[in-house]
Amino acid sequence: MYDMIIIGAGPAGLSAAVYGQRGGKKTLILDEKGYGGQIINTPEVENYPGIKSVSGFQLASQMYEQATELGAELVFEKAVQVIDEGRKKVVKTQNGQYEAKTVIFATGAKNRPLGLEREEQLTGAGISYCATCDGAFFRNKDVAVIGGGNTALEDAEVLAGIANKVYLIHRRDTFRGDTANVKRLLSKDNVVILLDTVPEELMGEHRVTGLRVRNVKTGEERQIEVSGVFVAIGQIPDNKAFENVAALDQSGYIKADESCMTERPGIFTAGDCRTKKVRQLATAAADGAVAALAAIEYMNGL
Repeated sequence: MYDMIIIGAGPAGLSAAVYGQRGGKKTLILDEKGYGGQIINTPEVENYPGIKSVSGFQLASQMYEQATELGAELVFEKAVQVIDEGRKKVVKTQNGQYEAKTVIFATGAKNRPLGLEREEQLTGAGISYCATCDGAFFRNKDVAVIGGGNTALEDAEVLAGIANKVYLIHRRDTFRGDTANVKRLLSKDNVVILLDTVPEELMGEHRVTGLRVRNVKTGEERQIEVSGVFVAIGQIPDNKAFENVAALDQSGYIKADESCMTERPGIFTAGDCRTKKVRQLATAAADGAVAALAAIEYMNGL
């Protein structure tokens, strides 16, 4: 019997494990693939407080070492079901099952890919899913943002203050984001908006050098020279298997506020998998701490 089972070994899960172990609780982390989450794909992290620059892999490794040296266990198994039996929670995996007094969902969310050939290969070499994280690496260069929601509009605005030129590419003839965001972009001289347009091909062998796009109405194709392509077409949470114990919103995110507590006693959530506006490394780590401390408080009251 564990005190705490954390599903997901990204920054939120590892942060929760650190706080769980420091709180004197026996902690197990389950993750299908490994530790670190999306951050391991980031070549350089420069926006984590107290650390000027570090690779995503190195930072994830340090978080993993900190958690395990404190005594947290990490098992590489995919959690497929959680059963709430009151004071006991049963977490079933593909290989067996584990029991705990509390469960913290830190399953994260993966960025929705464009689906283009070599996209995964060029991620970190011109392809990015986070303008806030990686925009500074494209200072005075030409970049493209793909998407039509508020995230894409906000990314384009951030990049307009950094890059030489920003192409904002959207498949429809109107944006889904807020009108105020659109108006601000239209006022910027270095933003070029391409509506009714979809990306067709990534150019460049080892790094992105351009993007071939197609107008969906005319069929016309053109190639634009860019050093970076920022993908902002949404994220995909992976919480469906747990909806029996954690209520989900219409997009599949676990419902919870800044307390990181769900409606179920003893079940918590942290990081990108929960309903929230800002999904950043720092906020994920903060969520992990909040969720673990809430879980400890819950157990101390049993």
